Amino acid sequence: MINKYTFSGHESFTCKTLWLKKGYDFIEKGLNFNAPDAVVQLGVGKNMVSSIRYWMKAFGLSLKDQLTPIARYIFDTENGKDPFMEDLGTLWLLHFLLVSTKEATLYNLLFTHIQRERKLFDRRQVVNFVKRVMTEDNKQGQFNENTVKKDVGTLFLNYVLPQKATSLDDYSALLIDLDLIREDSDNKTYIFNVEGKRQIPWQIFLFAIIKEKGDDNTVDYDLLQDIGLIFCMNDMEVIEMCKVIEAHHSDSVSYSDTAGIRQMQFIKQLKAEEVLNEYYG
Repeated sequence: MINKYTFSGHESFTCKTLWLKKGYDFIEKGLNFNAPDAVVQLGVGKNMVSSIRYWMKAFGLSLKDQLTPIARYIFDTENGKDPFMEDLGTLWLLHFLLVSTKEATLYNLLFTHIQRERKLFDRRQVVNFVKRVMTEDNKQGQFNENTVKKDVGTLFLNYVLPQKATSLDDYSALLIDLDLIREDSDNKTYIFNVEGKRQIPWQIFLFAIIKEKGDDNTVDYDLLQDIGLIFCMNDMEVIEMCKVIEAHHSDSVSYSDTAGIRQMQFIKQLKAEEVLNEYYG
């Protein structure tokens, strides 16, 4: 369910590698994105200031320009687990936050909805899908094709390794290393990289389950499958991941596949932060 459709705010800039750390430090110092000296404090142009502010919100790291607990957990200068995002697991975590927060609507639609229908797609198909979803939701009046087209272009720059890079800046997007979307040789079509993506830590997957399930003790396979789609996992990978999680937390988690009914049962509640601590040590 999409409560609000948002396809702009990034000023057509991808989220650069160190922008989230810059944004974190900026807010931590109590500075104001609207202040005239924000460009000096952040060391970027005016439009980039707006973009950093947008990406902080889109990744769930800020709310009304205040830092969220997960932002402090990752980026705190003294106690943050990975303030400079050197660990691949942190990129997986940030990718999950970007898709699940739903502040950047297109990212949720692409990974959890479009991927259900097709693994191979082009830009026009993504735009048409957005238009269809908004029409079905009686929000067609809010649909702006040019805005969505620009958002699609920025999304691809965030995830797709450029085939013909013109500068090092083309490789500076934060999430490119996850290798989740690949561009076909014809430069017109794209494919979800289900088979060749990087390894997903089981702790990050478990964190995602805990955040998505809320207070429920029983997690239906539909939800597990939705989370799998966020990470571009097929059914076999999701099932195997559930078994790995059960093996590590047999006192808290049970996965069952009985008479065609697959589900995960939480015997006792696990805290999301404690699960992340298992990963970061």
